Amino acid sequence: MKTIKGPGIFLAQFMGDEAPFNNLKSICEWAAALGFKGVQIPTWETRLIDLQKAAESKTYADEIKGIVNAAGLEITELSTHLQGQLVAVNPAFSEMFDGFAPAECRGNLQARTEWAVNQLKYAAKASRNLGLNAHATFSGALLWAPAMYPWPQRPAGLVETAFAELANRWLPILNEFDANGVDVCYEIHPGEDLHDGVTFERFLEATGNHTRANLLYDPSHLLLQCLNYLEYIDIYHEKIKAFHVKDAEFNPTGRSGVYGGYQSWINRPGRFRSLGDGQVDFKSIFSKMAQYDFAGWAVMEWECCIKHPEDGAKEGAPFIASHIIRVTEKAFDDFAGGGTDDAFNKRILGI
Repeated sequence: MKTIKGPGIFLAQFMGDEAPFNNLKSICEWAAALGFKGVQIPTWETRLIDLQKAAESKTYADEIKGIVNAAGLEITELSTHLQGQLVAVNPAFSEMFDGFAPAECRGNLQARTEWAVNQLKYAAKASRNLGLNAHATFSGALLWAPAMYPWPQRPAGLVETAFAELANRWLPILNEFDANGVDVCYEIHPGEDLHDGVTFERFLEATGNHTRANLLYDPSHLLLQCLNYLEYIDIYHEKIKAFHVKDAEFNPTGRSGVYGGYQSWINRPGRFRSLGDGQVDFKSIFSKMAQYDFAGWAVMEWECCIKHPEDGAKEGAPFIASHIIRVTEKAFDDFAGGGTDDAFNKRILGI
């Protein structure tokens, strides 16, 4: 059995124009001082990494790794959440997602999709150059806007066509990750076509059960869907290769529930919280992850509409550290055991 690695921190929500949040060296030193041991790097953030260069130059990748290691940290995974989103975008959201792409691709759906696919392929090579075996991303969405709720009634075959196309776009990416020995870990997330277990299974089937199609487990998104996030681990533990530690709470009222009534985050019944301030049962989660021999990183993702991010980070490192279970190397009842052999066992059974 293996002990979960951590605590790690996803740097995306902490980047800014002021020190220590404006470059890789200083933000790593800041994270290390708080007690974090690993960083998950958002690859769209050019102040942290040049993704294409990391893919094409092992020397540059070693330099990035060296900066992180010098702070006493490791790289947990690279993230392409924004680029993965652009692999598949429904026209209803196309203009709103244009900001995720470089200026030269905006307004050009084909160019934007090609750019996103190439970004993911760079991420596969960069991950290999950095010595990583898992990668965090989004699936994108063709169905979410017009077909999440079956009204108007969905045309026959719409869902099947969408998942076939989603798989068609991702298969070359998955094959590139396979060639580089890295698992693609889809964050199951509202707004993505892969937003629960059923949709992940649809996608997996459409890809021919591609071995590199795996999961990033984040209980906050499951809790807000009223999904059993503990049973989810029982069902999908063999596919969970990355882990975001993020808290949330769901407090429905007589006026609003899961869909939120178009309200701001602070007024929604379901909202993300800093670690320990929400309703997620992390003791049970960490127990299950240890039970199923999860060998990856426990990475804090901070998203809270109330608490300051620096306070969330300061509290997050010890929170995760206190939940990581150092797995035992011996059975608790070994003291009562005795030597035995096949003949002894047979005598006990009377055979």
